[in-house]
Amino acid sequence: MSGSEHITRVRKLYKLIFRVHRALPPELRIMGDNYAREEFKRHKTCNPEESRIFLNEWTDYAINIARQMKPLQQAKKKTIGKYIDPKLLDHMTDEQIVQLYELHKAATQPYTNDSEETNSESRK
Repeated sequence: MSGSEHITRVRKLYKLIFRVHRALPPELRIMGDNYAREEFKRHKTCNPEESRIFLNEWTDYAINIARQMKPLQQAKKKTIGKYIDPKLLDHMTDEQIVQLYELHKAATQPYTNDSEETNSESRK
């Protein structure tokens, strides 16, 4: 794959991920958009093998989320995402495991809309 083809593929995937995120609940969309943005920045200069793995994983992610966001799927399951195979943890670096933990903490915290809190406090 030539350099320009690779760049085109990355851009299309990046845009697809943000389009798929539009169907997510607002709090998950914000978190997902920020996470995807940071990951794509972080992998901007990775080697070709890492790039191949990165693009395959994000493509699988986009397909998985798109399937889960279909109205019929939402009516049936009402869940988003999937569990990580624990065997994958053995192949992750310490930095990746910390990042995964931080993402887990952010995802499991109760959602608070700062603008609503600010508006309600200013009314008091």
